[in-house]
Amino acid sequence: MTDDRMEERLLGTEAKDMSSLAGKVWAESKKAWRVTFPAMLARVTNFGVFVVTQAFIGHISKTELAAYALIQIIGVRFANGILLGMSSATETLCGQAFGAKQYHMLGIYLQRSWIINLVTATVLVPVFVYTSSIFKLLGVEDEMAEAAGYIALWFIPIMYYFVFIFTIQMFLQSQLKNAIIGWLSAISFAIHVLLSWLFVYILDWGIPGAMSAMILSNWLTLIGEFVYIFGGWCGSTWKGFTWAAFADLWPVIKLSVSSGIMLCLELWYNAVLVLLAGYMTNATVAISAFSICLNISAWELMIFLGFLAGASVRVSNELGRGNVKAAVFAIKVILGTSISIGVVFWALCLVFGRQIAYIFTSEEDIAEEVSSLSVLLAFSILLNSVQPVLSGTQWLFHYRDTNGKIIYRSFLADPSVHALQEWR
Repeated sequence: MTDDRMEERLLGTEAKDMSSLAGKVWAESKKAWRVTFPAMLARVTNFGVFVVTQAFIGHISKTELAAYALIQIIGVRFANGILLGMSSATETLCGQAFGAKQYHMLGIYLQRSWIINLVTATVLVPVFVYTSSIFKLLGVEDEMAEAAGYIALWFIPIMYYFVFIFTIQMFLQSQLKNAIIGWLSAISFAIHVLLSWLFVYILDWGIPGAMSAMILSNWLTLIGEFVYIFGGWCGSTWKGFTWAAFADLWPVIKLSVSSGIMLCLELWYNAVLVLLAGYMTNATVAISAFSICLNISAWELMIFLGFLAGASVRVSNELGRGNVKAAVFAIKVILGTSISIGVVFWALCLVFGRQIAYIFTSEEDIAEEVSSLSVLLAFSILLNSVQPVLSGTQWLFHYRDTNGKIIYRSFLADPSVHALQEWR
């Protein structure tokens, strides 16, 4: 079979006429965006709270901007990596229970995750209490270390917010209740921008104002999700608090720890880069500029993590139906959409590389440093548009058997599933 004929088999009639192809692309796009948009909205607005706070703090002073960068990218990501990784066990367990129609177990798994994460967060509290001393031991300038230590204390309520928000969102996502997560996050983000403007610019509360706005807006999201769960909208999966949550904790702890180790190692490499920037000649400028670029890249990555969710769901749905052609087509449509958006952000970053910095600071030396990194930032953003989508798809490939017939295989992305599926 020639390559052209193989391509025709994969696309079926989609390649035969452009009007039919356009219709199929439109239909697939609508299916993908139903999953992608809520996931994207939640991720962009959740991370946007940290970026907006950085922007307001950056206009207070250069030292505070660098100090915030140190604690947010090093300290908070340290805690975030552990808690998010340990919470990922909830996603696996709740997904399996929902698929098996053991709906009452979702609430029990959620409560078990709260117990484990609350203990973990409490163990991590001393890291934030002694942040200043830790940074001084690592060689950070005294003035910056002291400022970071003060800001770190404000992040302790955020750490306990992580305890609940990650697990609740995974609990809701396993039931395909994505819309409520997205809209609550968007409302919280709008409130955060308003409160930050009021507390920092109007009332002139400085760092306490910026951090108070972050704490209030984040906990409003969490309260909204608590109301949604406890108010009866998850009646089949939430049966109230139960002592059963304290039973069989050890297997959940082992799964949580293994998940936590894998994910936190992935999140910590940026923290190492920022820490190394602190050893440069002008550490304040280097850390500020580098953190601005990292946070812009990470914020833009949240968009494409939405496409990851869409790709994962669409491909797994079609493979579950045994429709490999539709799965391949879904990958192409979602990847094409993601790359198109990535190209737009890539161009904007190249054109407005210097102007971006003024969102976060009024200091010319920091803006100049960000401008010098803008080309690297642009290509980092472009690569972000590809990698998450490919990660969200299953490892789908094909080969010919002895009779020349194509066999499709897919290794499932979920590590808890070890089966090899085949479609002929």
